[in-house]
Amino acid sequence: MLTNITLAKQSYRIAVDSGVSLAISVCFNDSKQQPNHFGATPALASPMQAGSFVGDTEQGGSCNVNELTLNPHCNGTHTETIAHICDASDHLATKIAALKLPAIMPCALISITPILASKSRDSYSPPFNIQDRVIDHQQLATQLTRYTNEQLQTVAIRTLPNSITKCQAAYHDKNQPAFLTREAVLYLNERGVEHLILDVPSLDRLDDNGLLTCHHLFWHVAEGTHQASANSLCNKTITELAYIDNDIADGFYFVNLQTPAFINDAAPSRPVLYLATPIIDSE
Repeated sequence: MLTNITLAKQSYRIAVDSGVSLAISVCFNDSKQQPNHFGATPALASPMQAGSFVGDTEQGGSCNVNELTLNPHCNGTHTETIAHICDASDHLATKIAALKLPAIMPCALISITPILASKSRDSYSPPFNIQDRVIDHQQLATQLTRYTNEQLQTVAIRTLPNSITKCQAAYHDKNQPAFLTREAVLYLNERGVEHLILDVPSLDRLDDNGLLTCHHLFWHVAEGTHQASANSLCNKTITELAYIDNDIADGFYFVNLQTPAFINDAAPSRPVLYLATPIIDSE
């Protein structure tokens, strides 16, 4: 099934029945088959029990009804809102259920090999550690210069090397993932990026003294505070712990960012990419 989309006077054709999911499947009750960040409890599932009812057909139940326990931020692909860094009482802190997302959005997919922070001219708060690996401003600018701002409503970043083991990786102080620099996030803001998809567990360094510098910059929330303001970018999202298969080529796509209606700062999510094929006038 094909549909045409016009963006900034250029028309594209997409096959809406050929989307590719960037979400990691959550294998409940098997910690070795789940990604994990920050030493969180693994995602768990257990049959519901109520009186004589058990939600497990193998235990004699009439149907399967599992109760799920998971940490959206740490157990798999998830999308978070500005509420992640704002007080729960802040009325400007948009929750997942209140997001206003188009059904489909422009998306540039790029691949980047993180570099040692010592090789970058960029900065971070707190200061870099010697072992830090980062995605910096120059790397993003090099990859995104070919795209117009209209094409960058969403940017998906695949880090290299890229292995299927990311789907089960445990990130901790001995396996610290790459993160973005201050200048990299400011560049994304300058280009008008509203939705960011990453295959690392966080935009920020795993141990950053609780500053979440890049999250604050991305949403325009003053550093050191937990209150949004009139200048904050409240409908922007960050999707983390995605997995972008090597078979998916870098290029221009459209994305459907699927999230449940959770009144929470984050929720499991499923970004689906659709290849955008330009339509030339002679067609």
